[in-house]
Amino acid sequence: MYQHYFGLKEIPFTLSPDTSYFFAYGHYANALNTLLVALRCGEGFIKVSGEVGTGKTLLCRKLMATLGDKFEIVYIPNPQLSAHGLQVAVAEELGIKVSRYAHRLQKAITDRLINSAQQGKHVVLCIDEAQAMPEETIESLRLLTNLETEKCKLLQVVMFGQPELNALLNRKSVRQLKQRITFSYDLQPIDREGMGAYITHRLCVAGYAGINPFETRALDQIYSASRGIPRLINTLCHKSLLLAYGQGVRVIKLETTRIAIKDTEDTQQPKLHPSLWRRLVARVATLVISIGIGGVIGWTL
Repeated sequence: MYQHYFGLKEIPFTLSPDTSYFFAYGHYANALNTLLVALRCGEGFIKVSGEVGTGKTLLCRKLMATLGDKFEIVYIPNPQLSAHGLQVAVAEELGIKVSRYAHRLQKAITDRLINSAQQGKHVVLCIDEAQAMPEETIESLRLLTNLETEKCKLLQVVMFGQPELNALLNRKSVRQLKQRITFSYDLQPIDREGMGAYITHRLCVAGYAGINPFETRALDQIYSASRGIPRLINTLCHKSLLLAYGQGVRVIKLETTRIAIKDTEDTQQPKLHPSLWRRLVARVATLVISIGIGGVIGWTL
């Protein structure tokens, strides 16, 4: 919609974890470097925690894309599985024929991991949304990490989760697994200076060639409302660009971001009146239709 108006090749502020938009700044660069160093050193258990919307899934995807050929990746995006279900998921990711007998499945996984180690490959299990794991599944995960040779772990694990993961690991019943975590990183929201660079980065990746279209005061307001959380920053920037397009302006000012903020959940701001938002959406729709009709007339002539 607005991408052609602003000279963009694609929408820059989507919520999908596209690694081409990964912003190597501050905590994000430090977190990625910590993970890469830890895994390349053979560490067995690593944890990354962060609030909702801080970019954990994108960091996970970037890590998997960066590790290289010496690593095999097992990715589990939804770990709300039974203990046996976790083993089945790992087996399927490794291309192992699944057996209904637990001991045979365990042996097949062990043999596959040993074979990978003999070929000089590290197998890394990346678990997203790890706070959703039941306790019995955590115990199954701990048993999987028992697999090792005299010199190295056969399976390395990286858990990505919300702060509830820390509370889960503080339970006495899972203390054995917590003791095995050798590296952990707490992913913080982006700071104000970084947010401006973050927005510019995403615009440039999407093909924008001009200066940042957001005025300083508008950026200040986006930061205050989003609290530096990338998901909220993306949402507010996307709505602001859409509104600017509907208003026929190319500079996003304070008034535009204020409307975007009022219509966005979790910004702790009053809601925009539905009738005003409908009028703005209608204006955008009318503009799109007008452009489309003009294009058709021009083509027929």
